[in-house]
Amino acid sequence: MSNCEVFNLSAIEVELHQVREVLRCVLHTILFNRSVGQVKPVDVDSELFDITYVHCGDPSVESRLESKINEACNFFEKKPQEVAQLCLAFFEPRRRQVGWFGKQDERLYWEKWVTSLCIVQSDVFTQDHHSLAYTNARSVRQAQRQAQLEGLLTEVISRVNEKRGHIPPVVSSSPCSFPWDVSICGGSRLLFGLGTVKRMLLQSSPPAVLG
Repeated sequence: MSNCEVFNLSAIEVELHQVREVLRCVLHTILFNRSVGQVKPVDVDSELFDITYVHCGDPSVESRLESKINEACNFFEKKPQEVAQLCLAFFEPRRRQVGWFGKQDERLYWEKWVTSLCIVQSDVFTQDHHSLAYTNARSVRQAQRQAQLEGLLTEVISRVNEKRGHIPPVVSSSPCSFPWDVSICGGSRLLFGLGTVKRMLLQSSPPAVLG
């Protein structure tokens, strides 16, 4: 674990119904950029944002990741969070000797990506959504969140090449070169409050726009 590289990505503000699509964009981007096998990249247009991201082109990877995202979204819906954190981790499977005759499977994690979501309540039920002011405000917020997401994907692409010395040798020719898993690693009640994340959002540099 001492050699595990941890990338804490910039926080992004989203409404609950946007969580699924944001996680798709971010997690698929990480997996694709950490895949060095026989990848057949597939461009995917986001369902909620004017953004195109890339899949590894492996149906099994897509299915498994979608299942993990569904689990996370169901958890956030049942237990509302102000700040939700998801971790995509890469590991090496190892067999460890236990006692004289036994062996135990373990995971040697070498890289973790932590995505922080600042989940805000939608005002669709509290505002007159037919008014021009409401429509304009929604458009502004959507543009802000799209800019944050574009900046987040740019951050992933930049940081994925930042440090490479910790990456283990590739022993698989599958599209997704390394074993991986996704887990919920924290929430507002466990780590830090909504005010902290809002300060993070305000203090961060304006996100770069993808070309």
